[in-house]
Amino acid sequence: MDARKKLFRVREPYNILASDKLFLQAMKDNCLYQYAHCPTYRQILDQQGFNPQNINTFEDLVNLPFIPTLYFKHHELFSMPRRKMIIKATSSGTSGKRSLIGFDFVSLMRGFDMVKRIFRYHHIWSLKPVRFIIFGFEPNRKNKAAIAKTSFGFTFTAPARSKDYAIRWVDGEYKVDLDNIKKTFIKYARGRTPVRTLGFPAYTYFLLKEMKEEGIKLKLPKGSMMTLGGGWKQFYSEKVDKEDFYQLAKEVLGLDDKQIIEFFGAVEHPILYTDCRYHHFHIPAYGRVIIRDVKTLKPVKDGEIGIINLLTPMVKSMPILSIITDDLGIIHREPCPCGEKSPYLEIIGRVGISDIKTCAVGAEELLRGKSK
Repeated sequence: MDARKKLFRVREPYNILASDKLFLQAMKDNCLYQYAHCPTYRQILDQQGFNPQNINTFEDLVNLPFIPTLYFKHHELFSMPRRKMIIKATSSGTSGKRSLIGFDFVSLMRGFDMVKRIFRYHHIWSLKPVRFIIFGFEPNRKNKAAIAKTSFGFTFTAPARSKDYAIRWVDGEYKVDLDNIKKTFIKYARGRTPVRTLGFPAYTYFLLKEMKEEGIKLKLPKGSMMTLGGGWKQFYSEKVDKEDFYQLAKEVLGLDDKQIIEFFGAVEHPILYTDCRYHHFHIPAYGRVIIRDVKTLKPVKDGEIGIINLLTPMVKSMPILSIITDDLGIIHREPCPCGEKSPYLEIIGRVGISDIKTCAVGAEELLRGKSK
Protein backbone atom coordinates (compact mmCIF):
# COMPACT_ATOMS: atom_id res chain seq x y z
CA MET A 1 0.00 0.00 0.00
CA ASP A 2 1.46 3.39 -0.99
CA ALA A 3 2.06 6.17 1.54
CA ARG A 4 -0.77 8.36 0.29
CA LYS A 5 -3.32 5.57 0.65
CA LYS A 6 -2.03 4.72 4.13
CA LEU A 7 -2.11 8.39 5.17
CA PHE A 8 -5.75 8.86 4.24
CA ARG A 9 -6.65 5.71 6.10
CA VAL A 10 -5.19 6.91 9.38
CA ARG A 11 -8.01 6.13 11.81
CA GLU A 12 -7.33 8.94 14.26
CA PRO A 13 -7.87 12.03 12.08
CA TYR A 14 -5.93 14.39 14.36
CA ASN A 15 -3.02 12.14 15.25
CA ILE A 16 -0.33 14.35 13.74
CA LEU A 17 2.64 12.62 15.37
CA ALA A 18 1.64 9.15 14.18
CA SER A 19 1.13 10.41 10.63
CA ASP A 20 4.27 12.56 10.23
CA LYS A 21 6.37 9.93 8.44
CA LEU A 22 3.52 8.90 6.17
CA PHE A 23 2.75 12.52 5.34
CA LEU A 24 6.36 13.29 4.44
CA GLN A 25 6.69 10.20 2.23
CA ALA A 26 3.34 10.86 0.54
CA MET A 27 4.37 14.45 -0.20
CA LYS A 28 7.66 13.26 -1.71
CA ASP A 29 5.97 10.60 -3.85
CA ASN A 30 3.36 13.06 -5.09
CA CYS A 31 5.94 15.74 -5.83
CA LEU A 32 7.98 13.27 -7.89
CA TYR A 33 4.85 12.30 -9.81
CA GLN A 34 3.88 15.93 -10.50
CA TYR A 35 7.45 16.75 -11.54
CA ALA A 36 7.38 13.90 -14.07
CA HIS A 37 3.89 14.53 -15.45
CA CYS A 38 3.34 18.31 -15.38
CA PRO A 39 5.89 20.21 -17.51
CA THR A 40 4.87 23.61 -16.13
CA TYR A 41 5.28 22.44 -12.54
CA ARG A 42 8.64 20.92 -13.42
CA GLN A 43 9.68 24.29 -14.82
CA ILE A 44 8.54 26.06 -11.63
CA LEU A 45 10.60 23.73 -9.45
CA ASP A 46 13.62 23.86 -11.75
CA GLN A 47 13.59 27.66 -11.80
CA GLN A 48 13.73 27.68 -8.01
CA GLY A 49 16.35 24.96 -7.85
CA PHE A 50 14.16 22.49 -5.99
CA ASN A 51 14.65 18.75 -6.51
CA PRO A 52 11.76 16.52 -5.29
CA GLN A 53 14.28 13.78 -4.54
CA ASN A 54 15.61 15.98 -1.75
CA ILE A 55 12.39 15.88 0.29
CA ASN A 56 13.56 14.07 3.42
CA THR A 57 12.52 16.34 6.31
CA PHE A 58 9.75 18.79 7.11
CA GLU A 59 12.24 21.61 6.59
CA ASP A 60 12.37 20.48 2.96
CA LEU A 61 8.57 20.94 2.77
CA VAL A 62 9.03 24.49 4.03
CA ASN A 63 11.32 25.04 1.03
CA LEU A 64 8.97 23.33 -1.44
CA PRO A 65 7.86 26.05 -3.90
CA PHE A 66 4.26 26.98 -3.19
CA ILE A 67 1.73 28.15 -5.76
CA PRO A 68 -0.65 31.06 -4.99
CA THR A 69 -4.35 30.32 -5.37
CA LEU A 70 -4.41 33.35 -7.67
CA TYR A 71 -2.23 31.43 -10.16
CA PHE A 72 -4.96 28.85 -10.69
CA LYS A 73 -7.42 31.62 -11.55
CA HIS A 74 -5.31 32.47 -14.60
CA HIS A 75 -3.71 29.13 -15.55
CA GLU A 76 -4.68 25.50 -15.84
CA LEU A 77 -2.17 23.14 -14.29
CA PHE A 78 -2.93 19.45 -14.84
CA SER A 79 -0.81 16.33 -14.50
CA MET A 80 -3.09 13.96 -16.39
CA PRO A 81 -5.55 14.12 -19.30
CA ARG A 82 -8.93 15.73 -18.55
CA ARG A 83 -10.72 12.50 -19.45
CA LYS A 84 -9.25 10.91 -16.33
CA MET A 85 -10.72 13.63 -14.09
CA ILE A 86 -14.18 12.44 -13.18
CA ILE A 87 -15.08 15.65 -11.32
CA LYS A 88 -14.09 19.22 -12.14
CA ALA A 89 -14.87 22.04 -9.75
CA THR A 90 -14.28 25.77 -9.73
CA SER A 91 -13.66 28.23 -6.94
CA SER A 92 -16.86 30.13 -6.22
CA GLY A 93 -17.96 33.68 -6.93
CA THR A 94 -20.34 35.26 -9.40
CA SER A 95 -17.78 37.40 -11.21
CA GLY A 96 -14.05 37.48 -11.77
CA LYS A 97 -11.73 34.62 -12.61
CA ARG A 98 -12.12 31.18 -11.05
CA SER A 99 -9.77 28.31 -10.37
CA LEU A 100 -10.49 25.06 -12.20
CA ILE A 101 -9.56 21.98 -10.18
CA GLY A 102 -9.89 18.43 -11.54
CA PHE A 103 -10.07 15.29 -9.41
CA ASP A 104 -9.18 11.78 -10.56
CA PHE A 105 -11.01 8.78 -9.12
CA VAL A 106 -8.28 7.69 -6.72
CA SER A 107 -7.90 11.21 -5.31
CA LEU A 108 -11.63 11.35 -4.72
CA MET A 109 -11.45 8.06 -2.86
CA ARG A 110 -8.71 9.48 -0.64
CA GLY A 111 -10.95 12.48 -0.01
CA PHE A 112 -13.86 10.23 0.87
CA ASP A 113 -11.67 8.33 3.35
CA MET A 114 -10.82 11.66 5.00
CA VAL A 115 -14.40 12.93 5.16
CA LYS A 116 -15.65 9.60 6.49
CA ARG A 117 -13.23 9.67 9.42
CA ILE A 118 -13.56 13.38 10.25
CA PHE A 119 -17.36 13.33 10.12
CA ARG A 120 -17.38 10.24 12.32
CA TYR A 121 -15.05 11.95 14.81
CA HIS A 122 -17.33 15.02 14.99
CA HIS A 123 -20.54 12.93 15.09
CA ILE A 124 -21.91 14.42 11.88
CA TRP A 125 -23.11 11.15 10.33
CA SER A 126 -26.66 10.26 11.34
CA LEU A 127 -29.22 7.61 10.46
CA LYS A 128 -32.05 9.82 11.69
CA PRO A 129 -33.89 11.81 8.98
CA VAL A 130 -33.28 15.56 9.03
CA ARG A 131 -34.38 18.67 7.16
CA PHE A 132 -31.52 20.47 5.41
CA ILE A 133 -31.43 24.25 5.05
CA ILE A 134 -28.55 25.35 2.83
CA PHE A 135 -27.41 28.98 2.88
CA GLY A 136 -25.92 28.47 -0.56
CA PHE A 137 -26.62 27.56 -4.17
CA GLU A 138 -29.41 25.25 -5.26
CA PRO A 139 -27.86 22.48 -7.42
CA ASN A 140 -27.84 23.18 -11.15
CA ARG A 141 -25.82 21.45 -13.87
CA LYS A 142 -24.48 24.83 -15.02
CA ASN A 143 -22.99 25.54 -11.61
CA LYS A 144 -19.52 23.96 -11.33
CA ALA A 145 -18.56 25.76 -8.12
CA ALA A 146 -16.97 23.52 -5.50
CA ILE A 147 -19.05 25.11 -2.71
CA ALA A 148 -22.23 24.04 -4.52
CA LYS A 149 -20.95 20.47 -4.91
CA THR A 150 -19.85 20.19 -1.29
CA SER A 151 -23.14 21.67 -0.05
CA PHE A 152 -25.04 19.08 -2.06
CA GLY A 153 -22.76 16.34 -0.76
CA PHE A 154 -23.42 17.48 2.80
CA THR A 155 -27.11 16.63 2.36
CA PHE A 156 -26.07 12.96 2.36
CA THR A 157 -24.70 13.04 5.92
CA ALA A 158 -28.17 11.98 7.05
CA PRO A 159 -31.39 10.84 5.33
CA ALA A 160 -32.92 14.02 3.89
CA ARG A 161 -36.59 14.61 4.58
CA SER A 162 -36.34 17.94 2.74
CA LYS A 163 -33.78 20.29 1.20
CA ASP A 164 -34.24 24.06 1.08
CA TYR A 165 -31.77 26.51 -0.49
CA ALA A 166 -31.26 30.22 0.18
CA ILE A 167 -29.95 30.87 -3.35
CA ARG A 168 -32.45 29.39 -5.79
CA TRP A 169 -32.23 28.82 -9.54
CA VAL A 170 -35.13 30.82 -10.98
CA ASP A 171 -35.74 31.61 -14.66
CA GLY A 172 -32.17 30.84 -15.67
CA GLU A 173 -30.36 32.68 -12.89
CA TYR A 174 -29.64 32.48 -9.19
CA LYS A 175 -31.73 34.62 -6.83
CA VAL A 176 -31.39 35.04 -3.08
CA ASP A 177 -34.56 34.17 -1.17
CA LEU A 178 -33.89 34.61 2.54
CA ASP A 179 -37.57 35.37 3.21
CA ASN A 180 -38.42 31.83 2.18
CA ILE A 181 -35.74 30.46 4.52
CA LYS A 182 -37.21 32.52 7.36
CA LYS A 183 -40.65 30.97 6.75
CA THR A 184 -39.02 27.56 6.49
CA PHE A 185 -37.37 27.94 9.90
CA ILE A 186 -40.68 28.93 11.47
CA LYS A 187 -42.44 25.98 9.87
CA TYR A 188 -39.82 23.37 10.79
CA ALA A 189 -39.59 24.64 14.38
CA ARG A 190 -43.15 23.41 14.84
CA GLY A 191 -42.20 19.87 13.86
CA ARG A 192 -40.11 17.13 15.41
CA THR A 193 -37.61 16.44 12.62
CA PRO A 194 -34.10 17.85 13.35
CA VAL A 195 -32.88 20.69 11.13
CA ARG A 196 -29.34 20.95 9.76
CA THR A 197 -28.07 24.14 8.19
CA LEU A 198 -24.96 24.70 6.09
CA GLY A 199 -23.64 27.78 4.40
CA PHE A 200 -21.95 31.15 4.52
CA PRO A 201 -21.72 32.60 8.06
CA ALA A 202 -22.63 36.04 6.71
CA TYR A 203 -25.88 34.83 5.13
CA THR A 204 -26.78 33.01 8.31
CA TYR A 205 -25.93 35.99 10.47
CA PHE A 206 -27.87 38.50 8.35
CA LEU A 207 -31.01 36.38 8.46
CA LEU A 208 -30.76 35.66 12.19
CA LYS A 209 -30.23 39.35 12.88
CA GLU A 210 -33.31 40.22 10.83
CA MET A 211 -35.38 37.57 12.65
CA LYS A 212 -34.27 38.92 16.02
CA GLU A 213 -35.24 42.46 15.02
CA GLU A 214 -38.67 41.14 14.07
CA GLY A 215 -39.01 39.48 17.45
CA ILE A 216 -38.90 35.92 16.07
CA LYS A 217 -37.67 33.41 18.64
CA LEU A 218 -37.80 29.70 17.80
CA LYS A 219 -36.72 26.39 19.29
CA LEU A 220 -35.53 23.99 16.61
CA PRO A 221 -36.25 20.30 17.24
CA LYS A 222 -33.89 18.23 19.36
CA GLY A 223 -30.86 17.04 17.37
CA SER A 224 -30.71 20.15 15.17
CA MET A 225 -27.32 21.46 14.09
CA MET A 226 -25.90 24.58 12.45
CA THR A 227 -22.84 24.16 10.25
CA LEU A 228 -20.97 27.05 8.65
CA GLY A 229 -18.56 27.12 5.73
CA GLY A 230 -16.92 29.61 3.41
CA GLY A 231 -15.70 32.04 6.04
CA TRP A 232 -16.45 35.77 6.28
CA LYS A 233 -13.73 36.72 3.77
CA GLN A 234 -14.55 40.22 2.46
CA PHE A 235 -17.49 40.45 4.83
CA TYR A 236 -14.75 40.99 7.39
CA SER A 237 -15.89 44.56 8.17
CA GLU A 238 -19.30 43.14 9.15
CA LYS A 239 -17.95 40.09 10.94
CA VAL A 240 -19.07 39.64 14.52
CA ASP A 241 -17.30 37.81 17.32
CA LYS A 242 -18.08 34.11 17.49
CA GLU A 243 -19.57 34.54 20.95
CA ASP A 244 -22.01 37.16 19.64
CA PHE A 245 -22.88 34.94 16.68
CA TYR A 246 -23.53 31.94 18.90
CA GLN A 247 -25.64 34.03 21.27
CA LEU A 248 -27.74 35.18 18.31
CA ALA A 249 -28.26 31.56 17.21
CA LYS A 250 -29.31 30.74 20.77
CA GLU A 251 -31.81 33.59 20.95
CA VAL A 252 -33.38 33.06 17.52
CA LEU A 253 -33.15 29.30 16.91
CA GLY A 254 -32.57 27.91 20.39
CA LEU A 255 -29.22 26.36 19.42
CA ASP A 256 -26.36 26.05 21.92
CA ASP A 257 -22.85 26.77 20.68
CA LYS A 258 -22.03 23.04 20.96
CA GLN A 259 -24.63 22.52 18.21
CA ILE A 260 -22.66 24.81 15.86
CA ILE A 261 -19.80 23.45 13.72
CA GLU A 262 -17.67 25.48 11.30
CA PHE A 263 -15.64 24.23 8.33
CA PHE A 264 -12.62 25.76 6.61
CA GLY A 265 -11.09 24.79 3.28
CA ALA A 266 -10.38 25.82 -0.30
CA VAL A 267 -11.04 24.26 -3.69
CA GLU A 268 -7.28 24.37 -4.29
CA HIS A 269 -6.71 22.53 -1.00
CA PRO A 270 -9.56 20.03 -0.54
CA ILE A 271 -8.73 19.09 3.04
CA LEU A 272 -11.54 19.38 5.57
CA TYR A 273 -10.79 21.56 8.60
CA THR A 274 -13.56 21.17 11.20
CA ASP A 275 -13.67 23.07 14.46
CA CYS A 276 -13.76 21.26 17.79
CA ARG A 277 -16.14 21.72 20.72
CA TYR A 278 -14.22 24.89 21.59
CA HIS A 279 -14.32 26.10 17.98
CA HIS A 280 -10.65 25.58 17.15
CA PHE A 281 -9.61 24.35 13.69
CA HIS A 282 -7.29 21.49 14.65
CA ILE A 283 -4.99 20.44 11.79
CA PRO A 284 -5.88 16.94 10.57
CA ALA A 285 -3.38 14.22 9.73
CA TYR A 286 -4.08 14.69 6.02
CA GLY A 287 -2.71 18.22 5.73
CA ARG A 288 -0.17 20.59 7.23
CA VAL A 289 -0.12 24.37 7.65
CA ILE A 290 2.75 26.84 7.48
CA ILE A 291 2.21 30.49 8.43
CA ARG A 292 4.41 32.86 6.43
CA ASP A 293 5.32 36.49 6.80
CA VAL A 294 3.23 38.56 4.39
CA LYS A 295 6.24 40.50 3.10
CA THR A 296 9.12 38.03 3.20
CA LEU A 297 7.09 34.79 2.90
CA LYS A 298 9.42 33.25 5.46
CA PRO A 299 7.80 31.06 8.15
CA VAL A 300 6.82 32.97 11.29
CA LYS A 301 6.89 31.70 14.87
CA ASP A 302 3.90 29.94 16.39
CA GLY A 303 1.43 32.49 17.70
CA GLU A 304 2.37 35.11 15.09
CA ILE A 305 0.03 36.23 12.33
CA GLY A 306 0.87 35.58 8.68
CA ILE A 307 -0.40 34.32 5.37
CA ILE A 308 -1.62 30.71 5.28
CA ASN A 309 0.33 28.09 3.30
CA LEU A 310 -1.54 24.76 3.02
CA LEU A 311 0.06 21.41 2.17
CA THR A 312 -1.41 18.01 1.26
CA PRO A 313 -0.49 15.07 -1.00
CA MET A 314 -4.15 14.18 -1.58
CA VAL A 315 -4.57 15.10 -5.25
CA LYS A 316 -2.67 13.33 -8.03
CA SER A 317 -4.32 15.02 -11.03
CA MET A 318 -2.82 18.46 -10.24
CA PRO A 319 0.30 19.82 -8.50
CA ILE A 320 -1.50 21.39 -5.55
CA LEU A 321 0.81 19.95 -2.91
CA SER A 322 1.64 23.38 -1.49
CA ILE A 323 -0.58 26.38 -2.11
CA ILE A 324 -0.59 29.80 -0.50
CA THR A 325 -3.95 31.43 0.12
CA ASP A 326 -5.13 35.00 0.55
CA ASP A 327 -6.10 34.22 4.15
CA LEU A 328 -4.31 35.40 7.27
CA GLY A 329 -3.97 33.07 10.22
CA ILE A 330 -2.15 31.99 13.37
CA ILE A 331 -0.96 28.55 14.44
CA HIS A 332 -1.56 27.74 18.12
CA ARG A 333 0.17 24.87 19.90
CA GLU A 334 -1.03 25.51 23.44
CA PRO A 335 -3.29 22.79 24.93
CA CYS A 336 -6.92 22.91 23.82
CA PRO A 337 -9.67 22.20 26.39
CA CYS A 338 -11.11 19.60 24.01
CA GLY A 339 -8.07 17.41 24.74
CA GLU A 340 -6.92 17.12 21.13
CA LYS A 341 -3.14 17.52 20.87
CA SER A 342 -3.03 18.59 17.22
CA PRO A 343 -2.13 22.29 16.77
CA TYR A 344 -4.97 24.49 15.63
CA LEU A 345 -5.37 27.22 13.04
CA GLU A 346 -7.01 30.55 13.80
CA ILE A 347 -8.39 32.37 10.75
CA ILE A 348 -7.90 36.13 11.06
CA GLY A 349 -8.99 37.68 7.77
CA ARG A 350 -7.77 38.24 4.24
CA VAL A 351 -4.89 39.87 2.43
CA GLY A 352 -6.17 42.83 0.42
CA ILE A 353 -5.84 41.38 -3.08
CA SER A 354 -8.70 42.86 -5.08
CA ASP A 355 -8.29 40.49 -8.03
CA ILE A 356 -9.22 37.44 -5.96
CA LYS A 357 -12.91 36.54 -5.94
CA THR A 358 -14.03 33.90 -3.49
CA CYS A 359 -17.28 32.22 -2.60
CA ALA A 360 -18.06 34.78 0.09
CA VAL A 361 -17.51 37.66 -2.35
CA GLY A 362 -19.92 36.03 -4.76
CA ALA A 363 -22.44 35.65 -1.98
CA GLU A 364 -22.08 39.31 -1.11
CA GLU A 365 -22.76 40.38 -4.69
CA LEU A 366 -25.88 38.25 -4.91
CA LEU A 367 -27.12 39.40 -1.54
CA ARG A 368 -26.75 43.05 -2.49
CA GLY A 369 -28.30 42.57 -5.91
CA LYS A 370 -25.23 43.21 -8.02
CA SER A 371 -25.36 41.95 -11.58
CA LYS A 372 -23.16 39.14 -12.82
